[in-house]
Amino acid sequence: MYELLFWRYLDEIYLNHHEVYEALLEKEEVEGLETLPVEVIFNRIASVFSEWEKVDENSWQNTKGKGAFQVISTPQSIKIDCYGTEGKTMNKLVSLMEEFKCPLYDPQVPERYDEMSE
Repeated sequence: MYELLFWRYLDEIYLNHHEVYEALLEKEEVEGLETLPVEVIFNRIASVFSEWEKVDENSWQNTKGKGAFQVISTPQSIKIDCYGTEGKTMNKLVSLMEEFKCPLYDPQVPERYDEMSE
């Protein structure tokens, strides 16, 4: 499994990314993060991945190739767990979240890919 996590800071707020990540994993509310349009984001994912089989409310599986992913949300974050997913598919998910001004935090590295990276 490969984990991708996305959130958006309020203007002029900048926090320790790994601490934010850990709090969001515990589904805690983090002061300094914006509330995301979660339903709109889910609809966008469903639209972009309409060729994929929707396994359940939060999961998609590629029936014509490799990979599957599950989307887990809080009001402030989108976490995508990728299972055997190709890099180009993960890049598509990252680009999709950039539409919502939510850069990727990659906990495997760990690094957040935004203009304010530490």
